[in-house]
Amino acid sequence: MVEEVQKHSVHTLVFRSLKRTHDMFVADNGKPVPLDEESHKRKMAIKLRNEYGPVLHMPTSKENLKEKGPQNASDSYGHKQYPANQGQEVEYLVTGTHPYPPGPGVALTADTKIQRMPSESAAQSLAVALPTSQARVDANRSAPAGGEYRHPGASDRSQPSGAVVMDSGNAKNSALMAKKAPTMPKPQWHPPWKLYRVISGHLGWVRCIAVEPGNQWFVTGSADRTIKIWDLASGKLKLSLTGHISTVRGVIVSTRSPYLFSCGEDKQVKCWDLEYNKVIRHYHGHLSAVYGLDLHPTIDVLVTCSRDSTARIWDVRTKASVHTLSGHTNAVATVRCQAAEPQIITGSHDTTIRLWDLVAGKTRVTLTNHKKSVRAVVLHPRHYTFASGSPDNIKQWKFPDGSFIQNLSGHNAIINTLTVNSDGVLVSGADNGTMHLWDWRTGYNFQRVHAAVQPGSLDSESGIFACAFDQSESRLLTAEADKTIKVYREDDTATEETHPVSWKPEIIKRKRF
Repeated sequence: MVEEVQKHSVHTLVFRSLKRTHDMFVADNGKPVPLDEESHKRKMAIKLRNEYGPVLHMPTSKENLKEKGPQNASDSYGHKQYPANQGQEVEYLVTGTHPYPPGPGVALTADTKIQRMPSESAAQSLAVALPTSQARVDANRSAPAGGEYRHPGASDRSQPSGAVVMDSGNAKNSALMAKKAPTMPKPQWHPPWKLYRVISGHLGWVRCIAVEPGNQWFVTGSADRTIKIWDLASGKLKLSLTGHISTVRGVIVSTRSPYLFSCGEDKQVKCWDLEYNKVIRHYHGHLSAVYGLDLHPTIDVLVTCSRDSTARIWDVRTKASVHTLSGHTNAVATVRCQAAEPQIITGSHDTTIRLWDLVAGKTRVTLTNHKKSVRAVVLHPRHYTFASGSPDNIKQWKFPDGSFIQNLSGHNAIINTLTVNSDGVLVSGADNGTMHLWDWRTGYNFQRVHAAVQPGSLDSESGIFACAFDQSESRLLTAEADKTIKVYREDDTATEETHPVSWKPEIIKRKRF
């Protein structure tokens, strides 16, 4: 038995030796002849193509990309030479969607066996990342057929230094592109505003101001409990209305009827008939001081806000309280109305802003970005946006859902009032008497004003409680703590050369909080 096994092993070795010898001799006529050097090269090239052709598509490693050595050179048979993986892991740029076929010197791992299809967003990002010339070459090159592997040519190997590496383990592939930091666009030039008139007459702080729709006169309310009507052109007093028994905190003139509405710290909301200069209606319901009011632009609805943490909606004609808007947890300092949804916006000392559904009388959205009391809200007359003022920041928002746009930083004071005109000039007035003017679109602060108090007043009585543009938007009126109304107008002599915009394309930080 042992002799038979040994005889079988000898026969096997002899057979293999004969086969190797036979493989060295090949001829077209079937007769074995010794191969010369040229024939040997040709037959080896055929064998290389037949046996190793399926793996010639294998991508080049990152190391090969960096080295400009023999790995990119062709051998004597006209084929690319691929270096063996010498015991170290090589990271490949994966390009296919099928498992790699086995090949010499290729390290396959679980991550590189199968490459998932890149997502649409990753493909678009990759196209953007490629330089123009490379993108044109890729677009002109025909794509391979279904399961065919494409041999990466020399142009494919010379990838740009910022080549994108796809992460096969992540379903949402993304290109690693350097994103440019946002910069402030160049602001529109606005002429500076200058003080040209100071109007005296009140005996206490002037807390509120409004201009009538005809632009002939304006009205103010004061801590002296009176409402005064002034001629806009001359600044002379036309009329004084008495009736409130405490500070008047809000006034507004109706565009739909000859009525003036006022509210005050005496919890009262009054409707004045300007033909008779008398109170014709009272709106009872607030439990504490009423801090502000506004009229709906298209329907006969009045909205007021109060220190009792509520806002109330009133029917102007019947005096009925339509809704009580509850939700704020502290005094509601300001309220604004508009025809579009949301029709009511409130700002409160609880640091939140609420957008309300007028029909349902419920909150649509609550904005909690501010860290301190929100005392002022203003709606842009043309854009579907608004701004809110607080000691931490002025913030701009987008309707209807209150999407945050940007911060306007730099007015570091208690902001009592905001107003904006059609040209995009936003004005913020503060408790310390400073007034800042901003470009609405970019948030650029192009002017800062701190007017002197009137003679006889203390410097501590420097404060702006309210401000408003007239109907022509050529004059700006401020109601101040020194018992005066100040009137500003644009400087007609100013030009972009005399008052250039000191703007640099600085990187802006759009923080949400």
